[in-house]
Amino acid sequence: MDGFMMHAGGKEVKREELDLIPLPDESDTYKPVSHFHLANKLLTVSQVILRDYMLVGEHYGLARNGNQMFAYFKFLKDQGEMALSLAFRNSYDRSMSIGLAVGASVFVCDNLALQGEIVVLKKHTKNIWMALENTCIQTLYKSQDCFRKIVDDSHVMKTRELEDIDAFKIMGLLYGRDILSPRQLTVVKAEWLKPSHAQFEPRNMWSLYNACTEALKSSPPLNVMERHVQLHNTIIDL
Repeated sequence: MDGFMMHAGGKEVKREELDLIPLPDESDTYKPVSHFHLANKLLTVSQVILRDYMLVGEHYGLARNGNQMFAYFKFLKDQGEMALSLAFRNSYDRSMSIGLAVGASVFVCDNLALQGEIVVLKKHTKNIWMALENTCIQTLYKSQDCFRKIVDDSHVMKTRELEDIDAFKIMGLLYGRDILSPRQLTVVKAEWLKPSHAQFEPRNMWSLYNACTEALKSSPPLNVMERHVQLHNTIIDL
């Protein structure tokens, strides 16, 4: 599996490599948050709250010379094709705020399915670490209900059969709403017509959904979580 990482100028790294990126200077109005310390904090809190789950994967990506970071943890409770995931992002160049989102990892292709609101801490203030820990705890306590909702949604999508013409119309809608870029639209079409994984050969909404999440791997960290949430909500509302 190639992980859920950015391909638009980004690269996948190990957690230890996050600590090699120099932290920008602090000011009266801006307190930078270390990529490395953020990852460690979220991992610790996640493992404490999700005691019934086992950590089965960590993925980290850097872009813009390390100034942007996107990552996620995967936790497995029962055997199945999906695992609970916590996705998060951070920046050193103030290009984006710290963001957290709960979702699911589809094991067969290691894609993410994110649902619901993205929890965002808008400012890197002096009290950022306290706010971050409290927000992470609240998000994780809600995560299990959110995860069950995504699993239920996947079952519904598997029952919705699609002809090619239906799939093409949905692709056009996703492109029209700026959820898919022109290049990503090409990827979705190719994955729909000739799936990379046998599990997505059935002609249904779930297969199309995973073709879309495969394409969204190329999104930059600035908007990758928003794109996934928009995709999920759009598909479910159809």
